[in-house]
Amino acid sequence: MSNIWFIENVNLFDVLCPHQFSEYKKKHSFRTYSKNDFIYMEGDSSNTLYLIAEGKVKIAFMTDDGKEVLKTVLAKGEIFGELSLLGETHREEFAQALENETVLCPITIDILHELMLQNKNLSIKIYKWIGLRIKKIERKLDLLVNKDVRTRLIEFIKELADERGEKRIDLIVVKHPFTQKDIADLIGASRQTVSTLLNDFSERGIIKMKRGKFILSESFTEKLSA
Repeated sequence: MSNIWFIENVNLFDVLCPHQFSEYKKKHSFRTYSKNDFIYMEGDSSNTLYLIAEGKVKIAFMTDDGKEVLKTVLAKGEIFGELSLLGETHREEFAQALENETVLCPITIDILHELMLQNKNLSIKIYKWIGLRIKKIERKLDLLVNKDVRTRLIEFIKELADERGEKRIDLIVVKHPFTQKDIADLIGASRQTVSTLLNDFSERGIIKMKRGKFILSESFTEKLSA
């Protein structure tokens, strides 16, 4: 289990936020968004990476026929817009605040490059983090193409537990920002199917569901696969 802010014991917020550096602090400010405000749109210039200090953000894109496709929902402690660091010049997705008082720490690519030049070890860790993000996307695509809905949901829960889970005696508490509709969209299923499967897991005593939280038995992996 790991805190999302951390990569190999490096706190990304402490390391990346310009407020932590005297030479940037005076000219840097957090940005606050209201619910449904767009942080950026498809086609916008891609020159900034964002840390989420408070609130939730949806990342999605529109298909040619006008259908919205959800890529993910991110919460406090997560980062988005990272493709700008890899040479993306214009956004191929949009980012939208999902809660009032969503507070973001923006980092322009120029400032991020300066921070990385000052710390080569940080550079390696950032690119490793991006590599892990890419592998996660590839894994998601593989699941969508090759696995049934039940397996995709189980793998989604396992991934949440690995990234966000907190061990408490014989339970694992997983705080997350997803609604059942979000989960359904992310794994390519209907909301009704996801609800049915989660209720089945709950009835079997594997998962307890609360708003924004899964509570899992310690042996949930074996039980889900049974």
